This record gives sequence, C-alpha cells and structure tokens, in this order.
Amino acid sequence: MSGPLVVLVGPMGVGKSTVGQRLAERLGVAYRDTDDDIVTGQGRAIADIFVEEGEPAFRAVEKAAVLRALTEHDGVLALGGGSVLDQETRALLAGRRVVYLSMDVEEAVRRTGLNAARPLLAVNPRKQWRELMEARRHLYEAVATAVVPTDGRTPEEVTQAVLDALEWNTAAPGDRPGNPRPEDVVTSQVTRIQVGGSAGSEPYEVLVGRQLLGELGGLIGDRVKRVAVIHPEALAETGEALRADLAGQGFEAVAIQVPNAEEAKTAEVAAYCWKALGQSGFTRTDVVVGVGGGSTTDLAGFVAATWLRGVRWIAIPTTVLAMVDAAVGGKTGINTAEGKNLVGSFHPPAGVLCDLAALDSLPPNDYVSGLAEVIKAGFIADPVILDLIEADPEAARTPAGPHTAELIERSIRVKADVVSSDLKESGLREILNYGHTLAHAIEKNERYKWRHGAAVSVGMHFAAELGRLAGRLDDATADRHRTVLESVGLPLHYRHDQWPKLLENMKVDKKSRGDLLRFIVLDGLAKPTVLEGPDPAVLLAAYGEVGE
Repeated sequence: MSGPLVVLVGPMGVGKSTVGQRLAERLGVAYRDTDDDIVTGQGRAIADIFVEEGEPAFRAVEKAAVLRALTEHDGVLALGGGSVLDQETRALLAGRRVVYLSMDVEEAVRRTGLNAARPLLAVNPRKQWRELMEARRHLYEAVATAVVPTDGRTPEEVTQAVLDALEWNTAAPGDRPGNPRPEDVVTSQVTRIQVGGSAGSEPYEVLVGRQLLGELGGLIGDRVKRVAVIHPEALAETGEALRADLAGQGFEAVAIQVPNAEEAKTAEVAAYCWKALGQSGFTRTDVVVGVGGGSTTDLAGFVAATWLRGVRWIAIPTTVLAMVDAAVGGKTGINTAEGKNLVGSFHPPAGVLCDLAALDSLPPNDYVSGLAEVIKAGFIADPVILDLIEADPEAARTPAGPHTAELIERSIRVKADVVSSDLKESGLREILNYGHTLAHAIEKNERYKWRHGAAVSVGMHFAAELGRLAGRLDDATADRHRTVLESVGLPLHYRHDQWPKLLENMKVDKKSRGDLLRFIVLDGLAKPTVLEGPDPAVLLAAYGEVGE
C-alpha cells in the first residue's frame, strides 16, 4: 500500500509533532503534519477556524487535508487529534502502520491546561479532556497497529518506543523498513463483547485487551460521587493505585482490602465491606469496583447487590478464571459452612475490564488452573478452543502463548451467549456448570484450599466418564477430556476413599432438585444436556475412573 511509512494519531498535546519529527530523522524520511497543512492552506490558526466557522466546518477541512496527505506523503505523518472522528478517514487508515500515542489525564492537563490555542479545552481542561478521550479512545485504538504510552517519557524515549513497537531499530537512514512481525507489536486491539440484558437488567460490555484502565472513568460515569475499590490483600498496591487515580479524577474514592482467595467469600467479610460503605456515605448512585480474582469479584458483586438493594458495580478481573467465568454473567455470592455460593444474588455488572497485562505476573499454577474453565467452554460450546490448545499445549500454559487473547475471548463469548439468554439459571445457563457438581463437593471437602480450576478439571473428567457410562457420550470425546486436561497440567484424580463425603456434599449443590441429583453431561462434543437422578451404581463406577 502506497502512502505514509507510519501515521501517528493521538489526542492534542501528546507530542505527535515532536515525536514525528524525531522519528522521521531516525528513519531518514520526510515529516508532515496535517494540522500544519491546514494552517498553511487556510492562512489562519486552527483555533480561529473553530471560532469563526465552527467545528463542523473545520472537520471538513481536516478530512480533506488528511486525504491529500495519505495520498501524497510517503514519510512520517501526524494527524490532528480529531481526525479519527470521521468514518471515511478511519477506513483509509485500515491496513496502514498507525501508532497511537497515549497519555493519562494528569499528563494531559499538565501539557494542555494553560495552552490557549487548544480550542476544545477552553474551560475545565481536566473534565473536557476526559470527555474527549471517552469519545475518542476506542477510535484511536480501532485504527492503531500499536499503542505507545507517553507518560513520564521524553520525546526521544517515545520515539525509541515507537521504533521498538514496530521493530524498526535496525533501519538505516533512507531504508524503508519491512512489515513488523505481529509478535513484536504492542497491540492496541480492544475486543468488546456484548452481554445482553434480561429480566430487567441492562446490557453491558466485556472489554478484552491491554491498557484498559483508561476505560474505567467512562464506565463509572459523571453522575457518580463515590467509588469503592474492593481488592484482595495480594493486590494492595494495585487497589491503592486505582483509588488514587480515581481520586485524581475527582471521585471520593475508598479502597477496601479483603482477604485473599476464598477466604474473602464469607458473611463476615461482606459485613466488613458494608460497614465501609456505610461509613463512606455510599448512595444508590455510587459505584463499587472489584479488582482481583474470581473470589474478589464474586464478593464485590454480592456487596453491590445487597447494599441499598443494589448499586452499580464494575469488575476488573486479574486472573484467567475471573475473566472467563466469575466476572461475567452477574452471579455473585459468598460461601457458608454448608457449601459454596449458597448465599448470593444475580446482579450483573455495569461493565468488565479484562486487561490481559494482569496475566503476565500471574503465578503459573493460578494461570493453568484458570484454563479449566477455558477448556470447559471448548467442550460445551466452542471446540475451536480445544483445537488451539491441542496444537500447542505448552504455549497454552502461559500468557505469552500466541493464542492467549483468542482463548480468553472465545471463552467469554461462550458465557456471554449463554447468560444473555438465561440470566437466572432457569434453563440453558445450567450448561456452564459442566464439571462443577463434583468440583464444588471437592472444594468443600478440602475446605476451599484446592484451586477452583483444579477441582473443575477433576469434575469434568468425572462428567465425561458419567456421560460415557450413561450411554450419552462417545469414547473418543470422553478420552479427549483426559488428554486435553492432562496436556496443560491439570489434575484428573481425587482420593477414592472420599466418595461417600462427596456424594453427601453433592446433594446440597445448588443444581440439585430436592434429593434428585442433576449433572450436566455431553451427548457429544458441544452438545451439553442434563442427566437427572443417575443410578448410584453408575455414579460410583464413574468415580471409579477418577478416584485414586
């Protein structure tokens, strides 16, 4: 494709001109700025065009300038901050190397707050900039090949970061670098997965990508005064950083630290959170943010569901398990001595931010544990997930694997499709419990010291054998459970002598009807169904394949 070697986009004041000139010098090509083209062509400042003719007239001039530059220029090109608002301009950028230079609100105010030549930031620059970015950020991300943050960096450092992102370090002056390898580009793609509303609930989006915290302010909204960030002890620094950032945006923000993992899901911890909300003066228009693993998002959602009979909440899951399961669908709850999630509520979030960068520091065992829910989605609905894992099991075990984003997105879509049709588990949603009946019994038996994914893995192995023995599932698909789960390092077995206790635990499972045990089994790959009241001898025989 002819045209510019690279196009820089981003908000006003981010430094496109400075970086663009340095980048052009490093690459030995010419630099061009569409804002400069407009000023030269019109013979007046951009601010004057806004004042004298209004924004629509300026956008028409800008669109024409961008079209000319994309056609005529073959070096480094910088576009004005609002260029991406035009749909045709965005279409023209498709397939080109586009770098989005980003910055946060504090940096933006420092750079633009006193600059009278910024016509769209004439009053209250912090608020105006935030509103502009809420409208434009997803447009920048949609057209970009790479994102390069500029906060706290010198122009030279940003220039080098652009070269690094596009793997152009070795380019000699005058050389036209080749296409960057996909694995060397810091991708800015954000996937938005819609979860439909039902039973009076509003639809919401699950965002999957990197550098997503800039989306949080938009999800919270302008009418909110107070925000409570519920986080586990292990994420104390993250929780405090979020609180400080929200406070900097003008919210009355409080951080509520809770215990790690399942220890957070108790009535005592929920009561502690309620007390904190009460002391903070939380009202129905305020928002709870839950950041952490599945236990934290379960708790945060439950606290939000029960405070003042329901306030809005936002989930920021930081584990695979939380991203693909706990944070999506609106099932919130806490545990009791009698079982897991027996006290809870259906209370969908206002939005979910799945920032894949959080997975980079996740302990390997926690990452692998979360794959159980991903594999579950493959067996009940999307076999492509299984194909991707089987193609390279070792790569699937790490967030650095080539299919990480796709595996998580596909798993979320499976759950989103199901819960959009059945919010309150009256029918279809039961299929999401594949492997969970035995898994919850194991977790209770282990006093919740086992990882949830490990228990689900054993539970799926059991469900596959149960389906086989009940005459529902073919041998090949049943055997595939063992090979896929084992290939990523998930367990297949549990203690044989614990069957009587597990059977009693399963009788109080939420999926039971009276004393009638219910299991989700497969009639074939991606064909889940319900098996009610199976013969006790069949159950024991199925567990005979699992117990050791």
